Amino acid sequence: MESIRALLPRLTFRQLAVLGGIGVVLGAGGIATAAVLIFLGARGGTLRPAPEQPIAFDHARHAGELGIPCEFCHRGVETQAAATIPSLEQCMFCHAVVGKENPEVQLLAAHWEEGRAVDWVRVHRLPDHVRFVHEAHILAGLECSTCHGEVPTMKVVKQVENLNMGMCMACHREMSASLDCATCHK
Repeated sequence: MESIRALLPRLTFRQLAVLGGIGVVLGAGGIATAAVLIFLGARGGTLRPAPEQPIAFDHARHAGELGIPCEFCHRGVETQAAATIPSLEQCMFCHAVVGKENPEVQLLAAHWEEGRAVDWVRVHRLPDHVRFVHEAHILAGLECSTCHGEVPTMKVVKQVENLNMGMCMACHREMSASLDCATCHK
């Protein structure tokens, strides 16, 4: 077998240009594929560490110690595609009265008084092409912990399940739920 060096002198300029073009296309394709995989991973395909939130919110205190149901704060969970992040008004419903000495509650109250939204960092995210309806899953008897983990024990909420097609399909098979693509894809 001849080495590449031995072949190069026999190739014409046109052949070298074609080979170079193929190399560029393959390289660009590889970079594009890597970018798509990274993008999809950041949108729910891989587990990420808990994001730092602008105001520390202790789910273990609220959902665990105090036993506040998920639906009390995440009002849209039963009717909307996303569970919704609680509004400042929802937080201040309680914190206008309790926890006023807590520095994080004081920060929350400052946002409220200034009419400034809190830029919470989303923890769980599915790809945009997926239509996920919490209501159907709640009606099927699934607990929030099925996908979100034991949030009542988490001081800081983090993603604990790969919210990807494989995880969803495995659950659908196990629960004898629809496997029709149109069930979840827009």
